[in-house]
Amino acid sequence: MPEFSPFAGIRFDTRRESLAEVTAPPYDVIDEALRSRLAARHPHNAVHVDLPVDDGARSRYEVACDLVHRWLEDGVLVRDDAPVFYGYRMSFTDPAGRHRHTTGVIGELTLSRPGEGGILPHEHTTPKAKSDRLEMLRSCRMNLSSIWGLTPAAGVTSLVGEPGPEDPTWVDDDGVEHALWVIDDPERIRGIRDAVGAHPVVIADGHHRYETSVAYRDERRAEGGGDAGPAEAAMVYVVELVADELTVLPIHRLVDGLPDGTDVAAALDPWFEVGDEVALDAGTLDHMIERGVLVLVEPDRARELRPRPGAFDGVRDLDTSRLDAALTALPPHELRYQHGVDEVADAVRAGRAQIGVLVRPVSVEAIAATADGGERMPPKSTFFHPKPRTGQVFRSLD
Repeated sequence: MPEFSPFAGIRFDTRRESLAEVTAPPYDVIDEALRSRLAARHPHNAVHVDLPVDDGARSRYEVACDLVHRWLEDGVLVRDDAPVFYGYRMSFTDPAGRHRHTTGVIGELTLSRPGEGGILPHEHTTPKAKSDRLEMLRSCRMNLSSIWGLTPAAGVTSLVGEPGPEDPTWVDDDGVEHALWVIDDPERIRGIRDAVGAHPVVIADGHHRYETSVAYRDERRAEGGGDAGPAEAAMVYVVELVADELTVLPIHRLVDGLPDGTDVAAALDPWFEVGDEVALDAGTLDHMIERGVLVLVEPDRARELRPRPGAFDGVRDLDTSRLDAALTALPPHELRYQHGVDEVADAVRAGRAQIGVLVRPVSVEAIAATADGGERMPPKSTFFHPKPRTGQVFRSLD
């Protein structure tokens, strides 16, 4: 089973810095426009080190390393005195008006390859260059953002507890409230460590970061005679694997590159019954779940796709798996991934994609069953929301 431990983190001094100003979303959801806004917001925003830019003769990795050390020297960042866990909660109201929250704990998790230890990926990853994050680890020797892990250990949420009145809370640009607090009570630390360490941990988000951390660990082992030191572990945000603590959104599909005149509905007919028109709004996903359907989004309308009985025998009980099978009936095409009903509709109506297909969210039970069975879902099956902020706590690898 994995070893989950406290660590002495490096954090912004909240007496002089507001976490609302200096934290940022994870690097892999930041486009150029958002990076520019974050960089302009505050000279100490975490995006300056997590997504640095080249500066004359210095590479962006050297820029990041220099900034981290300067912030430490200037007291912008401070090191905690002793190993602790960090409680972290995200709260928001979803489009249907429901209050949602995710409460978990940030610690260090000993790394292992899939099949070697108790850490389980839950979906395949798309091809993606990992060299950027590996160079960042080599240069900064620091975990800048947390991987997101899930534990089936009952009661972890209660052990994490709640923030106190003096603990920092802040609201991000999307209206999500974040709260961070230190867990330093020895009994609670022992309870969290034992509970998480008694079960496999499922990687929810950050598969590429996890794989890169393993590669970096192996490099450090080679350099250090078999011991990677702090790089034997990575910073992980662990959340109890229960529906009350997780908001799992779907990642929909956009299709382009089809020959003119392709009748997509006819091509999908052996797999799906094309049914009633659907309104695309805040209630679309609830409608899909209630009716047991996917949705075909065309430039002038959106229609239900109801799986035909028997058409998907032998295919895993996931919309993404069903759609992977059905799309083989189309002529060669380009497939892209997009979260958000409105974003899919806008892409199709604006001509940036020929059609879209909306899929239903994957259940927490399906995620657990997939990981427990040693299987993986198709790429981009889940989108965990909200995303933990980068910059709340860093972890040194020296």
